[in-house]
Amino acid sequence: MTRLHELFEQQRQSPWIDNLTRPMLRGGRLQALVDDGVRGVTSNPTIFAKAISAGADYDEQFDRLLSAHSVEDAYWALVVSDIKEALEVLRPVHEASGGDDGFVSLEVAPSIAHDTKATVAATRLLHERIASPNLMMKIPATAEGIPAIATMIGEGRSINITLIFSLDRYDEVIEAYLSGLEACGGDLSRVHSVASFFVSRVDTEVDRRLEALGTEEALALRGTAAVAQAKLAYQLFRQRFSGDRWEVLRARGASVQRPLWASTSTKNPAYPDLLYVDSLIGPDTVNTMPDATVEAFCDHGTVGCSVDADVDGAQRALERLAGVGVDMDDVSRVLEDEGVASFAKSFDELIQALTDKANARQSS
Repeated sequence: MTRLHELFEQQRQSPWIDNLTRPMLRGGRLQALVDDGVRGVTSNPTIFAKAISAGADYDEQFDRLLSAHSVEDAYWALVVSDIKEALEVLRPVHEASGGDDGFVSLEVAPSIAHDTKATVAATRLLHERIASPNLMMKIPATAEGIPAIATMIGEGRSINITLIFSLDRYDEVIEAYLSGLEACGGDLSRVHSVASFFVSRVDTEVDRRLEALGTEEALALRGTAAVAQAKLAYQLFRQRFSGDRWEVLRARGASVQRPLWASTSTKNPAYPDLLYVDSLIGPDTVNTMPDATVEAFCDHGTVGCSVDADVDGAQRALERLAGVGVDMDDVSRVLEDEGVASFAKSFDELIQALTDKANARQSS
C-alpha cells in the first residue's frame, strides 16, 4: 500500500495526476500510477501542447488525419484519442467507486473562455463525441463560464470547473452547480463535479507584491496566502453543502462538488516541496499533482487531516495581507487573466507548430 492509497482510505482525499501523454498511456505509466493509488487524471491545453510537441509519438496519426481534416480538427482527434485511452485505464476505478472517482478531465478550447454560448456548445459536443461516464469536461470559472457551468450541470453532464482563484468566484461556482442540479430532472447520482481551486500561483503573485512592498511586515507574510485562502474555501464548501437546500438535492442522489486543489507543485524552492499537499488534506477533496509531486508525496508525504486546522489563523493571514495593502480581489483577476492567456498561448503555439509540420509534409 502506498501513501496515495492511505490518503484516500484514511482521509477520503482522492489523489489525481495532473498530466497525460501518449507515452504514459502506451508505456504503462498511467496504469502503474493507478495501481499505486492515483484515482483520476486532469489535462489542459498546456499539457497537451507539451505532449504533442515533445517527440514523434503523434506523427503517424497526425499524418493520416491530415488527408481529411484541418489542422485544428486533427489536433482534437489526437487529444480525443488520448482521452479515450485514459478513460479506459480509469474505468475500473470509476466502477469500483460507484462513479465517484476514476475521472479524466478534458478542457474546452481556451479561445472561448469568455464566450458562454461557445463554451456550452463545445462542452456538449465533446461530451457526446467521447460518450464516457467517467469523462469530466473542464470549463474555466470566468464570469462567462459560470452560466455555462449551470447549463451543463442542468443537462446532467459531469464538469470540472477550472481556474478558480478567489473565494467570491468559488461561491459563484458552487451556486452554478446547485442551481444546475435543481434544474436537472430525475436521478442526480450520475452528475459529478469538482471545483479546481488553484493554489501555488496565488502565492507566486502575492509574494511578488509583498516583495515589491519590501517592508519587514510584508516580507514576513510571504508563502501564507495560498494555503490560507484554500482553507477558507474548504470552510465555504462545508457551509454550502449543508442545510435544507442541499438535503433536498442529496435525497435525489446528488453528490457534493468536491474542492480540487490544483497547481500544487511548489514554485518557490525556499518552500517545502509538499506545502500545497500536506497542508490541504481532508475529506471530500481532490489533489491533482504533477508527476514530481506525486513521487515526492509517495516518498515523504504526511497523511493526516490538515485542511481544517487553524481556520482562524487562515482568516487572520488574509486580514494581515489586506492590512499591508495586498488586494486579493485584484490578485484573482490578474491570475484568471494570466491563466486563460497562458492556455491560449500554448494552444495557439501548438496549432502553429502543427500547421508548419503539415506544410512541410505537403511540400516534401
